[in-house]
Amino acid sequence: MEKKNLDIETIKRYWIAEGEEALTVAGHLFEKGDYSYALFFGHLAIEKLLKGLFVDRQHEHAPRLHSLPRLARLAGLNLDEARQDTLIVISAFNIEARYPDLKRSFRERCTEEYAREQLEKVKEMFEWLRRMTR
Repeated sequence: MEKKNLDIETIKRYWIAEGEEALTVAGHLFEKGDYSYALFFGHLAIEKLLKGLFVDRQHEHAPRLHSLPRLARLAGLNLDEARQDTLIVISAFNIEARYPDLKRSFRERCTEEYAREQLEKVKEMFEWLRRMTR
């Protein structure tokens, strides 16, 4: 599909809505004590918002990637070291929650305190990225 035929605003709004929904689900999962999946959905929220930014800035469909630092780079974001590090940590939630050999140790690490701290970082990153989509 050619770039000029894309409805960029509609596609961007789709990704933003999907990201907001994933963040809501992360909160629900946290409330139920399912901390590893709450963090997984936190990753999804950031991934989807980055895809919305990519579409908005590059005027093409978002790549089928899950690496948050790579998506940020492709979207043309200029991240400081702290935000880059945060994206690296959040990206790990995708891999660690999905693959059985890593899942058990990740679940053991996902205490309520750890998940709360990490979800706060997800929310801070989400809000920072969300301001760029307006």
